[in-house]
Amino acid sequence: MAAHWEQVVTRLVAERGAALTRYAALLCGDDEEARDLVQDALAATFGRLRNGFEVEQAEAYVRRAIANRFLDRARRRQRWQRIRPLVVPHERLDSGSTLTGAHLDMAARLERLSPRERACIVLRYYEDRSVDETAKELGIAPGSVKRYVSDAMRKLREQIATEDAGGAS
Repeated sequence: MAAHWEQVVTRLVAERGAALTRYAALLCGDDEEARDLVQDALAATFGRLRNGFEVEQAEAYVRRAIANRFLDRARRRQRWQRIRPLVVPHERLDSGSTLTGAHLDMAARLERLSPRERACIVLRYYEDRSVDETAKELGIAPGSVKRYVSDAMRKLREQIATEDAGGAS
């Protein structure tokens, strides 16, 4: 007979796996990376958890782990972008590499936000979490959540206004 935690992870993946992957995809903007985030979060969560947790509790831990891993990867990429010019020869950027089109979907808009802003928007509006719940999930102060949401909403409004005006920024 399988251990209780094995039954919990099996149920969690069967019942909530698609929702966890959608959540991760909203954070990172990439389906492949989303699946990797979910797998990493499951491994980390169930590598630590022992018996006594049910699916709902385990899902909360996995969601927190997904958000943490997303932010860790984003920080790693930002660090790499800062040191990359020092270790990699300069590459020319193709001028046609920017996003174009009159109407970009929300996933594309979210990709333009900072990782913290994106995480706050996804938790507040996609996951319908309160400011306090979002703060706890991300390990930041409620005031920081409010600031990130405010900044992100301003940026999203600007993006939409630009798109409505006929151009994409």
